[in-house]
Amino acid sequence: MPEFHVTRLGLKGDGITDSDQFIPFALPDERFSGGFESGAFKGKRLTDSAFRTPPSCPHFGTCGGCTLQHASDEFLAGWKTEVITRALDAQGLAAEFRPISVSPPQSRRRATFSARRTKKTTQVGFHKRGSSEIFPLEQCSLLKPEILAALPACHALAGLGASRKGEVKISVTYSAAGLDVSVSDAKPLDGPLRARLATLTNELGLARLSWNAEQIAERVRPVQPMGKASVLPPSGAFLQATEAGEAVLVAAMQEAVTGAKRIADLFAGCGTFSLPLAAQAEIHAVEGEADMLKALDAGWRFATGLKTVSTETRDLFRRPLVPLELKQYDAVVIDPPRAGAAAQMAEIAASNIRLVGAVSCNPISFARDAKTLVDAGFTLDWVRPVDQFRWSGHVELAAKFSR
Repeated sequence: MPEFHVTRLGLKGDGITDSDQFIPFALPDERFSGGFESGAFKGKRLTDSAFRTPPSCPHFGTCGGCTLQHASDEFLAGWKTEVITRALDAQGLAAEFRPISVSPPQSRRRATFSARRTKKTTQVGFHKRGSSEIFPLEQCSLLKPEILAALPACHALAGLGASRKGEVKISVTYSAAGLDVSVSDAKPLDGPLRARLATLTNELGLARLSWNAEQIAERVRPVQPMGKASVLPPSGAFLQATEAGEAVLVAAMQEAVTGAKRIADLFAGCGTFSLPLAAQAEIHAVEGEADMLKALDAGWRFATGLKTVSTETRDLFRRPLVPLELKQYDAVVIDPPRAGAAAQMAEIAASNIRLVGAVSCNPISFARDAKTLVDAGFTLDWVRPVDQFRWSGHVELAAKFSR
């Protein structure tokens, strides 16, 4: 039977053999015997990596979420740092690397469950690996216990809103005041359903419930702390995955733009960076989603001890800030989506900005955009890897540029 030697990991965490074939749940230097049928490996592992470790979750291998629980923390920290290093190297760039920050287990503060109603019961959980089938979730090594404790509530909501023909999505976000729940792709609202959901919000002790993007009830305000401010994000809005990861990213951006008096925060969201930075500088927050900026503005107005924060709703992909507009700022903080911000980085490169704090969830697009700045005279001073999605191939980073 043919043997295969795994030489490295792919970006999603699968092992890659010396013949460039993929073996799930394999680690470098391991050997396998078997073969490939329709691209899928069938066989057995012959040797174990020194970094192989027992998975902490009984759903590992079934769940489509974690793909690397079989690898030690030491290995994953080095590998995720190497992913960023390779991306920079491909652009001819290098930087000082700071130690990776890894969020602890059971710290993920948001999750989206899939749900379906069967003939006699309901199914709530995640999808099986490579499948649209839902498996019943019993425990999770990533999620905050408060979110796992919401599974009975999710079953109740699925019973009211799901059908046997399609799935509903139930997003649950942790806040200190209680859980913020948003249900989408559910059956349309009518009077009796609206009344039942409002009652259920109280019975289940939810902070807030939204249904197909419409707020049904708010028992308490599920605010999120951002610096000295408390922000009520729109239901289902983006938040950093863990509080620990957010704290590291915020501290990195505060350090990156130290000394700046006026800062443009681009792709500002609900104020993750704008509001903490407002303790030291005036901020202009730019974001494409008006409801997120409305939440940011309200958080700032009710806070004390902050400098002026202005907001602007703007699509930075289609209409980036140009050098004439950037002229009034000392620094930029930028946290774009996975695609990066090629157009905006080109305008920053052409401006008089001398300090840039960057956050990225995609090392490849970050390296591409970093080269634009470096070619314009910036130095990539340091990079801080941040792992909020432990046991997956996903890695984030914070960085400082100066010139």
